[in-house]
Formats: sequence, structure tokens, C-alpha cells
Amino acid sequence: MAAENPIRIGIMGCAEIARKVSRAVTLAPNATLAAVASRSIEKATAFARANCFPAEAKIYGSYEALLEDPNIDAIYCPLPTGFHVQWAVAIAQKGKHLLLEKPVALNVADFDTILEACDANGVQIMDGTMWMHHPRTQKMKEFLSDPECFGQLKTIHSYFTFSADPDFLKNDVRVKPDLDGLGALGDAGWYCIRSILFAANYELPKTVVALREPVFNDAGVVLSCGASLHWEDGKAATFYCSFLGNLTMDVTMIGTKGTLHIHDFIIPFQEREASFKTNSKGGFNELVTGWLSVPSEHIVPTGIPQEACMVREFARLVGEIKRNGAKPDKKWPTISRKNQQVIDAVMASIQRGFQPVEIVG
Repeated sequence: MAAENPIRIGIMGCAEIARKVSRAVTLAPNATLAAVASRSIEKATAFARANCFPAEAKIYGSYEALLEDPNIDAIYCPLPTGFHVQWAVAIAQKGKHLLLEKPVALNVADFDTILEACDANGVQIMDGTMWMHHPRTQKMKEFLSDPECFGQLKTIHSYFTFSADPDFLKNDVRVKPDLDGLGALGDAGWYCIRSILFAANYELPKTVVALREPVFNDAGVVLSCGASLHWEDGKAATFYCSFLGNLTMDVTMIGTKGTLHIHDFIIPFQEREASFKTNSKGGFNELVTGWLSVPSEHIVPTGIPQEACMVREFARLVGEIKRNGAKPDKKWPTISRKNQQVIDAVMASIQRGFQPVEIVG
């Protein structure tokens, strides 16, 4: 796609994460910041100024005004999850492509409503799981797909926790039942589930069992929880997510011949490179006092940050539709839906007293 014809992206809402994505749009070679909308013109103006929007970018004091702009190709929507159905459907109905912040919906039925609107209007949808677009992720997939180095997947263990401060636990949208009712499960757990599905080549588990003793706030929103996932072929996985533990972003993927470890899988320790460790055919020395083969570290550089890689891929797909008449790519919405199905199953297991919940289809 020619850099002189970038995809024009509007930002719907001035959430904190919209700052990162606005910068990502600026850094992506095939996209440009074309507009921002908030519920007040003053907030939108301040956001545009603080985040280096181009002088020609439009500033709107309502979301509806952004939808009516004929010069906007796509919209990034970081609104609270409880508003996703309303505004994602409206975006699709205006024929604008959709970069939707995760979690994509409060449940899979709501997400299906969004998908139906996208399908009916021929628009691309992608969720905002940024780490999926880092070049490290492709390198990890190559290792996991190597039958000699990794073998057959047996188990995955994924953790994402951070210690939220008192103000977050009282006032953040992610602890409000009417805004982001999935709490830590939707926010942090989304990433853990994605890492598990990624390792399992997006094969859904047969059953999901929530771990006992989840923590809820007074409003009934999850602050920490976990689950185990089970496949018919014997694979198993666990994850744990929390707003109440020290910052941890770990994944371990174990195969019959190899192991992969990541300690920063969501946000790399450094913006311009990321690493992972692998070990194949591990064993001990003769006296069992050490390992014969220690894990090796693989460092993967990136020319632009992972969020800009995400915007670049989203804009590429939109450009294929806009300029070449391509059909919207189904890969990303299919993965998003599977992510949401697992979240639904975890919630159902909690509600049913930690009984196994079967995922169908």
C-alpha cells in the first residue's frame, strides 16, 4: 500500500489505552490519525493536542459526528466493554472498519451481534491484542510447529497479574459492573486465554473448569480468578489473572520434545526487541547435578512497536478491501470469538459452583 494513501483512522473515545494506539497509528507506515471524538469537544481537543494529532485531523464532540464523517475509513473503539455492542454495530453500519479493544464483548452472544453487523456491511474487524503482531510471536510459532524441536503440545500455563492501586480498585472502569463487568477475567485473563489458544493452534478446549476461590469486589466484579482447560486428546492448560498480584506476564508451553518460556508476553521488557527461551530434548548430566542443555534465548527485534505492527496489519487488510475489492479477513474475528467462548465458559463454571463447562463449536 502506498504510504501517500494511508488508511484514515478515527479514535472513538479518549481512554488511556487510546494514547498508545494513537501513537501506533502515527508510527504505522500505512495509516494516519484522521479524527478523534469524545463526549465533549474540550476533551477531544485536549486529547488531540496531547497526542500529536496532525493539524488537519478532525475534532468531534460526539461519537455520532465521527460516524458521519465520510473521510474516515476505520475507527478504533476503546470504549468500555459494556458499550461495545451499541457502538461497534453503529460503526459497522456506517461501513467503517473496526479495530475493537479487548475484551470484545461481555459474552459471545453480544459479539455475534457485532460480527453479524460487520458481515452485513463488509467491514474488517480486529481486536486489540497487540502482542499477537510482534515479530516474536511468529518466531515462537515456528518453534512450536517444529516436530523435532518441540514435538506434540502437552500443556500450557499462563499468568498475567498486576497490583492495582486503591484508586484503580475503586474507580477504574474495569471494576465497574455496568462498564466492564468481566473485570480481571476480561482484562488480564483475555491475554492468558489468547496465549493458550495460540499454543494450541486455536483448537478450542472441550471443557473448562474455573479454579476455586476467585476474588470479587463488593459490586461482584472479578478481581482475580483462574481456570483449567482440557482437550479430548489429553492436552491441558491453566491460567491465572489478577489485579491483586505483582506484575507478572509469564507463559510456559511444554511439548513432548521441547519447552518455550516467555516472561513478558503481553508488553515486552523493551519496546524495540523481545525474547523468548527454548529448550529441546532436555536432560541431566551423569551425576544429575546439572542440565546437559540449558535453555537458549532468542532475541527478536522489531522496527516499530508491537501496537504499530497491529495497526499496520489492520490497515493492510482495510486497504485490500478498499482498493482491491477483497473480502474481510476472517482469521482475526474467528480467533476473537474463540477467546470470548472460553471467557464465557469460565464465568459459567464460576456461577455453577466450579463445575466443568463444555464448549460447543
